[in-house]
Amino acid sequence: MKILYISHLHPPRNQPLESVGGMQNVSMQLVDALERTEGVELQTIILRSPWRGIIIRTFLFLFTLLFRIPKADREFQPDVILFSSMVTAGVIPFLTRKIKAPLVTINHGQDVTLPFWIYQKYLPHVFKKLSGVISVSKATRQACIDRGLEPDKGVALPNGLDSRKLDRMPDRGTARDEIKRRFGLDEIDERYLLLTVGRQVKRKGHVWFINEVLPKISSDVTYLIVGDGPEHPEIRKAAEESGLKDHIVLAGRQSDEVLRMAYAAADLFVMPNIPIEGDMEGFGIVLLEANQASVPAVAADLEGIRDVIEQGVNGYRVPHSRPSKFAEKVDQVLGMELESLSSSSRDYVMNRFSWDTVVLQYVDFLQKVRNGTVESEKIKDPV
Repeated sequence: MKILYISHLHPPRNQPLESVGGMQNVSMQLVDALERTEGVELQTIILRSPWRGIIIRTFLFLFTLLFRIPKADREFQPDVILFSSMVTAGVIPFLTRKIKAPLVTINHGQDVTLPFWIYQKYLPHVFKKLSGVISVSKATRQACIDRGLEPDKGVALPNGLDSRKLDRMPDRGTARDEIKRRFGLDEIDERYLLLTVGRQVKRKGHVWFINEVLPKISSDVTYLIVGDGPEHPEIRKAAEESGLKDHIVLAGRQSDEVLRMAYAAADLFVMPNIPIEGDMEGFGIVLLEANQASVPAVAADLEGIRDVIEQGVNGYRVPHSRPSKFAEKVDQVLGMELESLSSSSRDYVMNRFSWDTVVLQYVDFLQKVRNGTVESEKIKDPV
C-alpha cells in the first residue's frame, strides 16, 4: 500500500528532539511506525521547523501544498493521501487539480474545536472533500460529526506509544536522585511525588488543582509541574499564594532526558482537566507516557481522557470539577493501590497502545478507504 503523508509538525533534523509537543511526537512516531510496517510504501511531505516563526512557515508550507500534492499524486501515485491534522487538511478545498488518491486526515481535538467562527464555517467544506477521517478519540470523532462529518466516513483510533522508549527509561532510584538534585527536593524521600506534564493552558486545570484539590489531599505530597504555556503566569501566582507553596515545583519546559527522569521518579500522575468552551482534550498522550513508566494516573472524566484510562487498571477517572472526589481518589491510590496499579498500568498501555498494534489499525482503515468499503461496512470504533 502506497501512502503519501503530509505534516507541518516536525522539528528540524539538525536540532535535538527535546520536549516537543504531543502532536509532534505522535506524528513522528506514526511516520516511523508506517515505515516499519510490512506492505507499506511511504512518501512524505513534511515541514520541519523550529517554534520561532512557525506560523509564517506553516502558512507558506500550506501554500506550497497546492502544487506539491498534485505533483506527488501524479508521480508517486499513492493509494491514499494522509494528512497529519486538520491544519494540513485545510488546503483540500483549494486544490484545483483533480486528485486521484482518496484523502484522509487525522484530527486531535483543538484542530476541530478551534473557536473562530470563520474556521468553524470552513470545516464542513473540508469534511465534504475527505474520504475518511481518523479521530484520536470518540469525543473528537463526535466533535467532527457535530460539525458536519458524515458518521460513516470516520473512525476513532488512539494515538500510539513508542515501546522502544522503555530502553531509555532510567531506574526509579536514579531518577529520584536526579529530580531531587535538579529541583532541590530534599524532602522527596519522605513525600509522594505527584506529576503533571503538558502545555499550560486553562483546560489542563493546573490552577484549579492547586487552589481546590491540593489542600484537600491528606497524603504528604510534592506536586511537580512540567511544561509551559500561556497559563504559566496564573499557575505561578496560584502557587505563590497557596498555603502549600513549599509543596509545589514549577519546572518549566524540560528536555526529553529530564522528562523521562520525572516520569520514572513520580508516584502518581494527575491530569485535573476542566471543561473549557471551544477547547478539548483530544486524547492525552502524556497519560500513556506516565503509564509506560509504571506511573498510574488520576484524571478528570472528560473527552479523550475516557479513551485512555480504564478504571482500576491504569488509574482512575473522577468527575471533573469535583475537588473532594479528586483528592479522595489521590489519597486512595497512594494509600492502598499504588503497587498494584503501577504494575498493571504499564502492561495495559503496552498491550493496547503500542504503535506496533495501533499502526495496523490505521493501515486497515486506510485500506478500507482505498477500496471504497468504509461506508458500506459502517465502520465501528475498535474496542
